[in-house]
Amino acid sequence: MGILLGEVTDVADHNEDGFKVVDRRPFTAEGELRKDVAEEQEREAKREEIKEKAEAKTAAEEKKAEPAAGTAKRSPAFENLIRMIGSNAAMVLGAYADPNTGQPMFDPDAARELIDMLDALREKTKGNLAPEEDTMLMDLLGKLKMTYLEINKAMAAEMAKVASQARGGKK
Repeated sequence: MGILLGEVTDVADHNEDGFKVVDRRPFTAEGELRKDVAEEQEREAKREEIKEKAEAKTAAEEKKAEPAAGTAKRSPAFENLIRMIGSNAAMVLGAYADPNTGQPMFDPDAARELIDMLDALREKTKGNLAPEEDTMLMDLLGKLKMTYLEINKAMAAEMAKVASQARGGKK
Protein backbone atom coordinates (compact mmCIF):
# COMPACT_ATOMS: atom_id res chain seq x y z
CA MET A 1 0.00 0.00 0.00
CA GLY A 2 1.42 3.26 -0.99
CA ILE A 3 0.90 6.81 0.16
CA LEU A 4 -0.50 9.20 -2.38
CA LEU A 5 1.00 12.58 -2.41
CA GLY A 6 -0.76 15.28 -4.13
CA GLU A 7 -2.77 18.43 -3.96
CA VAL A 8 -5.49 18.76 -1.31
CA THR A 9 -8.69 20.13 -2.78
CA ASP A 10 -12.02 21.16 -1.36
CA VAL A 11 -14.93 18.90 -2.24
CA ALA A 12 -17.06 21.93 -3.09
CA ASP A 13 -14.62 22.86 -5.86
CA HIS A 14 -15.51 19.71 -7.78
CA ASN A 15 -18.78 19.59 -9.72
CA GLU A 16 -19.44 16.15 -11.03
CA ASP A 17 -22.21 15.36 -13.50
CA GLY A 18 -25.49 14.40 -11.81
CA PHE A 19 -24.48 15.64 -8.38
CA LYS A 20 -25.25 19.16 -7.27
CA VAL A 21 -25.10 20.59 -3.77
CA VAL A 22 -27.88 23.04 -2.97
CA ASP A 23 -27.91 25.06 0.21
CA ARG A 24 -31.47 24.93 1.57
CA ARG A 25 -30.80 26.68 4.81
CA PRO A 26 -33.11 29.68 5.32
CA PHE A 27 -30.33 31.99 6.54
CA THR A 28 -27.14 33.20 4.93
CA ALA A 29 -23.73 32.94 6.60
CA GLU A 30 -24.31 36.50 7.89
CA GLY A 31 -27.55 35.41 9.62
CA GLU A 32 -29.93 37.19 7.24
CA LEU A 33 -32.95 35.55 5.66
CA ARG A 34 -32.13 34.35 2.17
CA LYS A 35 -33.94 36.16 -0.65
CA ASP A 36 -35.46 33.04 -2.22
CA VAL A 37 -36.74 31.82 1.18
CA ALA A 38 -38.38 35.21 1.86
CA GLU A 39 -40.05 35.15 -1.56
CA GLU A 40 -41.35 31.61 -0.98
CA GLN A 41 -42.79 32.64 2.41
CA GLU A 42 -44.57 35.59 0.76
CA ARG A 43 -46.02 33.33 -1.96
CA GLU A 44 -47.19 30.84 0.69
CA ALA A 45 -48.83 33.65 2.71
CA LYS A 46 -50.67 34.85 -0.43
CA ARG A 47 -51.83 31.29 -1.19
CA GLU A 48 -53.18 30.92 2.34
CA GLU A 49 -54.95 34.29 2.13
CA ILE A 50 -56.61 33.35 -1.18
CA LYS A 51 -57.60 29.96 0.22
CA GLU A 52 -59.17 31.54 3.32
CA LYS A 53 -61.11 34.05 1.20
CA ALA A 54 -62.41 31.24 -1.02
CA GLU A 55 -63.49 29.20 2.00
CA ALA A 56 -65.22 32.22 3.55
CA LYS A 57 -67.02 32.94 0.28
CA THR A 58 -68.14 29.30 -0.02
CA ALA A 59 -69.40 29.29 3.57
CA ALA A 60 -71.31 32.53 2.98
CA GLU A 61 -72.93 31.11 -0.17
CA GLU A 62 -73.95 27.94 1.68
CA LYS A 63 -75.44 29.99 4.48
CA LYS A 64 -77.47 32.05 1.99
CA ALA A 65 -78.72 28.85 0.35
CA GLU A 66 -80.10 27.50 3.64
CA PRO A 67 -83.51 28.89 4.56
CA ALA A 68 -83.59 30.71 7.86
CA ALA A 69 -85.46 29.10 10.75
CA GLY A 70 -89.08 30.15 10.88
CA THR A 71 -89.21 31.03 7.18
CA ALA A 72 -90.29 27.60 5.98
CA LYS A 73 -93.04 27.60 3.36
CA ARG A 74 -96.32 25.85 3.91
CA SER A 75 -96.64 22.59 2.05
CA PRO A 76 -100.15 21.50 1.06
CA ALA A 77 -98.91 17.92 0.59
CA PHE A 78 -97.57 17.83 4.17
CA GLU A 79 -100.81 19.26 5.54
CA ASN A 80 -102.81 16.67 3.58
CA LEU A 81 -100.61 13.89 4.96
CA ILE A 82 -101.21 15.10 8.52
CA ARG A 83 -104.96 15.36 7.94
CA MET A 84 -105.11 11.87 6.38
CA ILE A 85 -103.26 10.21 9.26
CA GLY A 86 -105.33 12.23 11.75
CA SER A 87 -108.61 11.21 10.07
CA ASN A 88 -107.60 7.55 10.12
CA ALA A 89 -106.72 7.81 13.81
CA ALA A 90 -110.05 9.52 14.57
CA MET A 91 -111.88 6.81 12.61
CA VAL A 92 -110.38 3.96 14.66
CA LEU A 93 -111.16 5.94 17.82
CA GLY A 94 -114.87 5.84 16.96
CA ALA A 95 -115.34 9.30 15.47
CA TYR A 96 -116.83 7.83 12.26
CA ALA A 97 -119.29 5.01 11.84
CA ASP A 98 -118.35 1.87 9.98
CA PRO A 99 -120.10 2.08 6.57
CA ASN A 100 -121.07 -1.61 6.69
CA THR A 101 -122.49 -1.81 10.23
CA GLY A 102 -123.27 1.81 11.05
CA GLN A 103 -121.50 1.33 14.38
CA PRO A 104 -118.43 3.32 15.53
CA MET A 105 -115.10 1.54 15.00
CA PHE A 106 -112.78 1.09 17.97
CA ASP A 107 -109.26 -0.17 17.45
CA PRO A 108 -106.99 1.27 20.16
CA ASP A 109 -103.88 -0.49 18.81
CA ALA A 110 -104.31 1.03 15.34
CA ALA A 111 -105.01 4.43 16.92
CA ARG A 112 -101.83 4.19 18.98
CA GLU A 113 -99.81 3.36 15.84
CA LEU A 114 -101.24 6.32 13.93
CA ILE A 115 -100.65 8.70 16.85
CA ASP A 116 -97.08 7.41 17.11
CA MET A 117 -96.61 8.11 13.39
CA LEU A 118 -97.71 11.71 13.89
CA ASP A 119 -95.36 12.00 16.88
CA ALA A 120 -92.47 10.70 14.75
CA LEU A 121 -93.29 13.22 12.02
CA ARG A 122 -93.33 16.01 14.59
CA GLU A 123 -89.91 14.97 15.94
CA LYS A 124 -88.31 14.55 12.52
CA THR A 125 -89.64 17.86 11.16
CA LYS A 126 -89.04 19.95 14.29
CA GLY A 127 -87.71 23.36 13.25
CA ASN A 128 -88.45 22.78 9.55
CA LEU A 129 -92.18 23.49 9.52
CA ALA A 130 -94.06 26.66 8.80
CA PRO A 131 -95.69 28.01 11.99
CA GLU A 132 -99.16 27.09 10.70
CA GLU A 133 -98.09 23.50 10.01
CA ASP A 134 -96.50 23.16 13.43
CA THR A 135 -99.62 24.52 15.14
CA MET A 136 -101.89 22.21 13.13
CA LEU A 137 -99.77 19.16 13.97
CA MET A 138 -99.55 20.00 17.67
CA ASP A 139 -103.31 20.68 17.95
CA LEU A 140 -104.18 17.46 16.14
CA LEU A 141 -101.81 15.41 18.29
CA GLY A 142 -103.20 16.94 21.47
CA LYS A 143 -106.81 16.18 20.50
CA LEU A 144 -106.03 12.63 19.37
CA LYS A 145 -104.06 11.83 22.53
CA MET A 146 -106.83 13.16 24.77
CA THR A 147 -109.46 11.16 22.86
CA TYR A 148 -107.28 8.05 23.04
CA LEU A 149 -106.89 8.43 26.80
CA GLU A 150 -110.63 9.05 27.32
CA ILE A 151 -111.58 5.99 25.25
CA ASN A 152 -109.03 3.78 27.01
CA LYS A 153 -110.32 5.03 30.38
CA ALA A 154 -113.93 4.34 29.35
CA MET A 155 -113.01 0.88 28.04
CA ALA A 156 -111.15 0.09 31.27
CA ALA A 157 -114.14 1.21 33.33
CA GLU A 158 -116.48 -0.91 31.21
CA MET A 159 -114.21 -3.94 31.58
CA ALA A 160 -114.04 -3.42 35.34
CA LYS A 161 -117.84 -3.21 35.46
CA VAL A 162 -118.21 -6.42 33.47
CA ALA A 163 -115.61 -8.14 35.66
CA SER A 164 -117.37 -7.08 38.85
CA GLN A 165 -120.72 -8.28 37.52
CA ALA A 166 -119.15 -11.58 36.56
CA ARG A 167 -117.73 -11.94 40.06
CA GLY A 168 -121.02 -10.92 41.61
CA GLY A 169 -122.95 -13.46 39.53
CA LYS A 170 -120.66 -16.33 40.56
CA LYS A 171 -121.08 -15.81 44.28
